Amino acid sequence: MSSNDALADRFRVERELGRGGMATVFLTHDLKQERLVALKVIHPHVAAGLGPERFLREIKLTAKLRHPHILPLFDSGEIAGQLWYTMPYVEGGSLRQRLTRDGRLPWEQALDIGEDVLAALSYAHQQGIIHRDIKPENILLEGGFALPNPEIRIDYPTWSADGRWVLFDRAAPKGGDLWLSEASR
Repeated sequence: MSSNDALADRFRVERELGRGGMATVFLTHDLKQERLVALKVIHPHVAAGLGPERFLREIKLTAKLRHPHILPLFDSGEIAGQLWYTMPYVEGGSLRQRLTRDGRLPWEQALDIGEDVLAALSYAHQQGIIHRDIKPENILLEGGFALPNPEIRIDYPTWSADGRWVLFDRAAPKGGDLWLSEASR
């Protein structure tokens, strides 16, 4: 993690699982719960723009999602300016890893994965949450089922003039067209 590893009292890092524009994900041993978890540590430049209060408010929205094909969040927090959250470690890897390893999927498997992902997205949409970053890297496979990674793009929201929760990301025009419903606030 970082040279002044503020999370060392809580997590023992086994290895890095992945790195993206928003965060780095580590396979860690959660010392408090005594289990392996995926720990996502938000990059400092993203955390500075987001702020701990907003991050924790958004994590609370995401943590309310309960669906068999949505990876649950275990815990989250802010330690010495580092924003983080944990989720189950999925040993099956991502759809991207499977495609790289095995090539094209048989149509039946592709259809099964697509149905799982669409069921999860439909549920999240009914809760007023838009994912905005569905891609093979964010779809985790375990036991033959697809679990969309909780990279639900609520990382840059703000209130619009009409009281809606507007979602922003670096690729969307300011005041983007997707939003969280009033029930999700």
